Amino acid sequence: MAEKNEILRSIPKMDELLRLSVLAELNAAQASITEAARETVENFRREVLAGNITEVVSAEELAQQIVRRVKQLEQPAFRPIVNATGVSLHTNLGRACLSKRAADAVYGVVSRYTNLEYNIEEGRRGSRYDHVKNLLTKVTGAESALVVNNNASAVLLILCAMANKGEVICSRGELVEIGGAFRVPEIMQQCGCYLKEVGATNKTHLKDYVNAITENTKALLKVHTSNFKIVGFTDSVSLVDMVKLGREKGLPVIEDLGSGSLVDLEQFGIHDEPTVQNSVRAGVDVISFSGDKLLGGPQAGIIIGKKQYIDIIKRHPLNRAVRVDKMTLAALEATLRSYAEGEEQAKKEIPVLSMLGAKVEDLRAKAEYLATMIRSRGTECEVRSEEDQVGGGSVPTQLLPTFAVALSPKNCSVDGLEQRLRLRELPIVGRIHDGVYLLSVRTMEEKDFAYVAEAVSEAMNG
Repeated sequence: MAEKNEILRSIPKMDELLRLSVLAELNAAQASITEAARETVENFRREVLAGNITEVVSAEELAQQIVRRVKQLEQPAFRPIVNATGVSLHTNLGRACLSKRAADAVYGVVSRYTNLEYNIEEGRRGSRYDHVKNLLTKVTGAESALVVNNNASAVLLILCAMANKGEVICSRGELVEIGGAFRVPEIMQQCGCYLKEVGATNKTHLKDYVNAITENTKALLKVHTSNFKIVGFTDSVSLVDMVKLGREKGLPVIEDLGSGSLVDLEQFGIHDEPTVQNSVRAGVDVISFSGDKLLGGPQAGIIIGKKQYIDIIKRHPLNRAVRVDKMTLAALEATLRSYAEGEEQAKKEIPVLSMLGAKVEDLRAKAEYLATMIRSRGTECEVRSEEDQVGGGSVPTQLLPTFAVALSPKNCSVDGLEQRLRLRELPIVGRIHDGVYLLSVRTMEEKDFAYVAEAVSEAMNG
């Protein structure tokens, strides 16, 4: 054990460190190397003075620490990860992955000038919304459409444009809060609307709406409770009955659909998730939903419905504050083209639909393949039958059968294994369940399996 002063005196001067070949030849910005060197040396001094380092460390060892710190500094803060959680719409991990068609479309519009707001045919200023309006009306059956930057913005804009200084009637059982403390009652307050709650938490009848309508009522609002479910003694008013009431009273019916599925998910074993087309057929006047959930596109708030109302919403000053950019429009257009070419094409091209529609026997084979690759590197694992969540606040009570590779580390804790995989240059994010670390293959790409297998081997045996 060396004395503190001896260890401190052994620290090389900064210019000597930077001249070491491992740093002088490092392919990185000089500013990053210098910053990393200063941080490393300062941290080393603190650890020595705190008594945590009791031996002299060579200049070469310090240089290796600097190299690791340079790699951290040079890494983008926002970067890809391997999603091994099995959650297809993981909000923390970016929700829906874009299709290759959509990703290519984004690259195409960001690398060149575009006709974002230019009408090529007529040689004059155009509208950015025209690029997706026709596709949206085609795949949903609605009269008109508008896109903003997310569904929270869509709800905000709709209420501001259609119900300012008036009453909006909504069932108590539908006054939801979504991520980030976005609450329907508080949004109404921000929009200058007056919320009129009807019914009870578990039961709302048509007569509740009828009795609540006054001369100050501006709209009837229905909210799909996509992030929670009330079961048991429950009842709610159907869209058809609400629309009929709205027609009788001359009031528009607004629906916040949330996840916004364009395909019937019953075929995937996912029940009670409404489709956008069903709401259009029911005659709902204005419908909003997300672009990056079950639709499988970019973050966007999609507003569709009757032209007379969409035109009102489009003209509202708030629309400019929540408008979408060219990258979102490019990705959304490409995603919608997959739907326009037919449901089978959409299921083939759009990742979230492929993930949700994956067959159990295919997931088993995929997990066995990953397990074989891990075992070939001398690491024990087993394939387990598990369940995945859909995520993104969609169908919260339903789980999908799946298979995962289970890891039980012997040289570290399960939490330690999770950290080692998470802190890699390309992070791997799995989940811990019943004391084991799981790699759920539903959300993993086979092109990453070799990397994951090597990472698991290093983490388990290192």
